[in-house]
Amino acid sequence: MPRYIIEREMGDGFSVDALPAAGRKSNEVLDSMEGVVWIRSYISEAEGKIYCEYEAPNPEAVYEHARRAGLPATKVSEITMEIDPSMFR
Repeated sequence: MPRYIIEREMGDGFSVDALPAAGRKSNEVLDSMEGVVWIRSYISEAEGKIYCEYEAPNPEAVYEHARRAGLPATKVSEITMEIDPSMFR
């Protein structure tokens, strides 16, 4: 299954206080979508952005999840390779 990185522009009004409700809504939507899995997210309060890793059959499914969950999906990029420091020792 392909994996994707989603860049979410949350804007200036972004607050981590909104994360619990957004996370619950995201999970609720995921429960109704076959093949779409939220793996993890990284938050940059300074930039007002959230970067999420998802597994999904295609980018359209990622955008559909965002639409249903009421979350921005500024950019969706397919992960074609994963590397880590241990590969270069």
